[in-house]
Amino acid sequence: MLEKMFKLKAHGTTVKTEVMAGLTTFLTMAYILFANPDIMGAAGMPVHAVFVATAVAGALGCFVMGLWANFPAGLAPGMGLNAFFAFAVVGGMGYTWNQALAAVFVSGIIFFLLSAFRIREWIIGSIPESLRHGITVGIGLFLTIIAFKNAGIIVSFEPTLVKLGDMTSPGPILAGFGLLLIIALDHKKVPGAVLVSILIVSIIAAFLGLTHFSGLVSAPPSMSELVFAMDFSRSLEAGMISVVLAFVFVDLFDTSGTLMATASKAGLTDENGKFDNMGRAMVADSAATTAGAAIGVSSVTTYVESGAGIAAGGRTGLTAVVVGIMFLVAMFFSPLLSFVPAYATAPALMFVGLLMTSDMTNIHWDDMTESAPAWIAAIGMPLFFSISHGIGMGFVAYTAVKLMSGRYRDIKPAVAIVAVLYIVGLATGTLG
Repeated sequence: MLEKMFKLKAHGTTVKTEVMAGLTTFLTMAYILFANPDIMGAAGMPVHAVFVATAVAGALGCFVMGLWANFPAGLAPGMGLNAFFAFAVVGGMGYTWNQALAAVFVSGIIFFLLSAFRIREWIIGSIPESLRHGITVGIGLFLTIIAFKNAGIIVSFEPTLVKLGDMTSPGPILAGFGLLLIIALDHKKVPGAVLVSILIVSIIAAFLGLTHFSGLVSAPPSMSELVFAMDFSRSLEAGMISVVLAFVFVDLFDTSGTLMATASKAGLTDENGKFDNMGRAMVADSAATTAGAAIGVSSVTTYVESGAGIAAGGRTGLTAVVVGIMFLVAMFFSPLLSFVPAYATAPALMFVGLLMTSDMTNIHWDDMTESAPAWIAAIGMPLFFSISHGIGMGFVAYTAVKLMSGRYRDIKPAVAIVAVLYIVGLATGTLG
């Protein structure tokens, strides 16, 4: 049955190899079970319900990816997108988490249509390469400043906006140690480096009396207050439309890049970087986002950590199915939530930010008309505390500098359209 479903022999793999690959991928991304409730809790959402919803959404996404697309990737609520949800949409723009879930739901439908009708390929092909890399860097910086704030490493200070926090207090010290531990373990190729760091920091905090162990296993908490809790009452507002587009845009490029990178690592791509089930994989990802919003979590996306499972030999959707099963098993470990403090999960966000910021090397720095707009998009996101404003400013800068340099042929219609829409949004005050 498994051979017929996943074509194991054709992919040069076995059931044992796929199971081990699935376990490896799960260990590398299991940190989301602790990080996501912590981040979504900042938006006022019930953390124990979010823990279960995160596991269920991850399992659903993995099952669709594995059984329909037959691709060896794990899915779960995305780290960058959940931070945008909690700190920018809810915390910054004043929407409720119910209204933000509605935006995620709509973005999932749009992403689904873009993937199903191959519009996604046209959009990606229209965005300049340097600007794409600049957006990735910006999201990485945005995640980093959020993590520093959550850990107490930086605090607000009116004369200079921010300053270094109290580095003699346990939170910042343990968060810094956690980040360094992740980097060291990752260098040693230790599976689940992020999860190991979270648990070690939490254990140290327990020995110091900063947190307390209240059990390991229990029946999964109810997530009923999250299911179908979406509020569409403000969905047609211009500000909310910009939020929806930001979700779509970030998920679009994040998923596309992750799928192509993992498929290449698995040896599944052709000379053009495409693979047979890429369309199905994109549709599976977008369907998971829509289902996840209905369950009560932010955008579900394909995890770059899937590369760990692929390195362990994963080549088919059976790997993804194993990851999904592990997410369902994890629902019974909710007591650990109260054991894991915020400064233990903050390093996970920092590490993701570090990985994304490394994309800076791919920007064409020898051409200022390419690198300057990318830099504006990248530095704008953390300073504006908004992914959508950073993207918008980057598009405007790209269009303007190309026109002023006489290189108007470099401007693709999609870039010019977004730039104009962003300027109109700022002028009318609809972007916040």
